[in-house]
Amino acid sequence: MERMTERIDRREFLRRVGLGAGATMLASCLPQTGQPGPTASAGASAEPLTLPIVKQPLTLSYWAPMSSNVSPTMKSFGEIACYRELEKRTGIHIEFQHPPLGQETEQFNLVAASGKYPDVIEYNWLTNAPGGPARFLRDGVIVRLNDLLDRYAPNLKRVLGEHPEWRKMIVTDDGDIYAFPFIRSDPLLLVSAGLAVRQDWLDKLNLKMPTTLDEWRGMLAAFRQRDPNGNGKTDELPLSTWAATAGGGSGARGAFARYSFIGAWGIGQDWYQEKGVMKYGPLQAEFRDFLATMSQWYKEGLIDPDVFATNQANFDAKVTNNQVGAASMQGGNGIGKYAGLMAGKGTFKLTAAPNPTLRAGERPQLGARDNPYPGQGSAAITISNKNVVETVKMLDYAYSPEGSLLFNFGIEGTSYTIVNGVPTYVDAVMHDPKIPSAQMISRFARGNFNGPFVQDVRYITQYYELPEQKEALKVWTQPTNEKLLPPLTVTQDESKKFASTMTDINTRYDEVFNRVWSGKAGLDEWDGFVRGLRGMGIDDALKIQQAALDRYNKRPS
Repeated sequence: MERMTERIDRREFLRRVGLGAGATMLASCLPQTGQPGPTASAGASAEPLTLPIVKQPLTLSYWAPMSSNVSPTMKSFGEIACYRELEKRTGIHIEFQHPPLGQETEQFNLVAASGKYPDVIEYNWLTNAPGGPARFLRDGVIVRLNDLLDRYAPNLKRVLGEHPEWRKMIVTDDGDIYAFPFIRSDPLLLVSAGLAVRQDWLDKLNLKMPTTLDEWRGMLAAFRQRDPNGNGKTDELPLSTWAATAGGGSGARGAFARYSFIGAWGIGQDWYQEKGVMKYGPLQAEFRDFLATMSQWYKEGLIDPDVFATNQANFDAKVTNNQVGAASMQGGNGIGKYAGLMAGKGTFKLTAAPNPTLRAGERPQLGARDNPYPGQGSAAITISNKNVVETVKMLDYAYSPEGSLLFNFGIEGTSYTIVNGVPTYVDAVMHDPKIPSAQMISRFARGNFNGPFVQDVRYITQYYELPEQKEALKVWTQPTNEKLLPPLTVTQDESKKFASTMTDINTRYDEVFNRVWSGKAGLDEWDGFVRGLRGMGIDDALKIQQAALDRYNKRPS
């Protein structure tokens, strides 16, 4: 996109905010073109938030991707009970604009290029906005929030003051705050998926839960050879790697995502770090050992041979037909889902498994953990907004104790009650006979997906009702994750170079990985791919990633 031409003069912006020409403090929140503004004063006191925020009705336009939790039963976030209640409390009505599911990126780019913006844009500014959030600040699309938060957002200011590690994640490399963030407040909220094994098969074959790669191979071989489903046929699929893919249906390297097996070697499939040094998995010697092991498992029939053609429907069928012994899956739309589908049908039971290690007693270094600030669900105020102060106050309300309850649990007495001091979803929300609990929760609140608020861990401890799901939270959070990358941002120039380089590399990577893993080619073909990475520009990509990591580590915390 070209630099936006429809700008608002700095004095005009101050007039819109309503502080007048003498508001020198707020003036600093609008940096000159290409220059970051000064850091907000940490000691300044924000105005107390009083309700209602406005005396006269106010409507704000708000662009946000639709959630798959919401779309089956509602057409707009405006129908969610928490937003109807928010309007009652604040006096501000939100008119939501939602792109069609699957078209978020295309529609965001069109909105951002239009020069005419809704008052608020909720998006994954961290990873999905071309050139990163700094580019949209510089181009005059969204407003720098530092001093606005310092003066008008006492609740978010308090949250960031209490958690400087979160603040470090939500700023640009220049220290600019660009959006009201979605924050996951507890380690239990940072892992939603991992490996799971048929516990009833382990019990039948008198096997223990595997912890090392050798134990995994022994378990999978037993699943293959000893008829744990008891039908007299060798139709068991010991390990299905399909459910580990990012979107499902791909037999490529995504099938081993979340470090589920490669992490045993202490490396990642793509980018990871070691004590501040950026690493790229395929360049490591250990990657060859990982690929050789997985290729051998595939050759021995320990991995579903039809994984390349698998989709959600036939994966579900394989699981419910008592064929799959182990897979990577979610705690809700996996362990919980299949427990419900198989209730009363024999001894079916899935149990979370730890990521395997090379040696017994080791703790996994890498797992499926994400960062507290994932990027999505973050609300930025655009330069078109004529009611910036009111918008800041409204968005800040979600970070207050009352607002947090509203966005995480909905309406007290309707969707939740306080039981022994804990906000507890009512039975009608959790056990509707026709509507899944995920969709029911989303009729009242955003606690079970994302948005500009701090997610409450008490949501997940209720949503995961089964003992197996609660145990999964403990098991899947075991990895140390010291090699996990923080939320990095790249510059606009870096973004273009990195994208052009990695597009070609990733295409070739997928092709070769698939061929070698499935036995259609030998490891010599992988060796050739690795040797060719230098010529494809991997060193330039490494420099870009290292620079982004270095800038992140220099951010004040």
